[in-house]
Amino acid sequence: MHFTIQREALLKPLQLVAGVVERRQTLPVLSNVLISVQGTQLSLTGTDLEVELIGRVTLQDSAGDGEITVPARKLMDICKSLPSDASIDIKLDDQKLLVKSGRSRFSLSTLPANDFPSVEEGPGSLQFVLPQAKVRRLIERTSFAMAQQDVRYYLNGMLLEVSAGQLRAVATDGHRLAMCTLQAAIEQSDRHQVIVPRKGILELARLMSDQDGEVNIVVGQHHVRATTGEFTFTSKLVDGKFPDYERVLPRGGDKLVTGDRQALREAFSRTSILSNEKYRGIRLSLESELLKIQANNPEQEEAEEEVAVDYQGGSLEIGFNVSYLLDVLGVMTCDQVRLTLSDANSSALVQEADNDDSAYVVMPMRL
Repeated sequence: MHFTIQREALLKPLQLVAGVVERRQTLPVLSNVLISVQGTQLSLTGTDLEVELIGRVTLQDSAGDGEITVPARKLMDICKSLPSDASIDIKLDDQKLLVKSGRSRFSLSTLPANDFPSVEEGPGSLQFVLPQAKVRRLIERTSFAMAQQDVRYYLNGMLLEVSAGQLRAVATDGHRLAMCTLQAAIEQSDRHQVIVPRKGILELARLMSDQDGEVNIVVGQHHVRATTGEFTFTSKLVDGKFPDYERVLPRGGDKLVTGDRQALREAFSRTSILSNEKYRGIRLSLESELLKIQANNPEQEEAEEEVAVDYQGGSLEIGFNVSYLLDVLGVMTCDQVRLTLSDANSSALVQEADNDDSAYVVMPMRL
């Protein structure tokens, strides 16, 4: 195996693939990247056994096919440290990978390609093509609500629900829920649900960088796979049952509040400074055309804000974790936001005033 490549062409896929590779590994080969050359196609593969990413580059010329694994971080750091217009010569010589560029010489240790694990191919049951920008938006709108290290392991990921004409993403940590629906050309008669683990979801969002590009998604029984011209990404699925999110969506809320998203976000942000650092509770008091926001903490400090809102209804007092409200307002892009409330013990439904493709549920707090 022997090939020459420009630094920039190698660095882009190498950085993507190295992002999947874990620093601390039980198996030494898992901290390596698999380099494979077939004809003029160079592929780089990284995996942590849960997520696998293959980056592809077309070479100008190459001499000899072959494959080998080398330490991912070291190879990436070498590439990064070379001048941006450098040409890199890579050659496999007697179980060492020789990397040359200009007057620089590096010799890297290798492990055989046969030791490198591959994510088993399962039969793909569903396949569809979507714009990358829309998939990224779907994930960005919902991923913040995923649990981080919940014992209910199925919450440490995102539900992807495929049905006729749409793809829906749902995430919840038990205190709040985020849902976003994307209209898509999907021919699927019944609803199909899979749970993608947290790392897989965040990695997938990172890869959706081509504003005008498309991605081919295959949902199998145990894996989800996303493919573009430059890479193939595979993630294992979480084996578990996601809660019935439709039961969580509040129905019949009769108190409709519409307000300026940025004004509310700034008011919540200022009030949160004096909220209890552990529980982050704030109190919302609604009156006609006015929302009052209050916070206090164990040091007897208090904050109060008033925001003009569009509301004609009875007065209501309700408590929330301010972080949850700020997270929701942070991923929205609209000018006006709509809150639907019913009483002090019921969850709030937060949506964009002019767009129903996203919905957010936030449970109330007792203050």
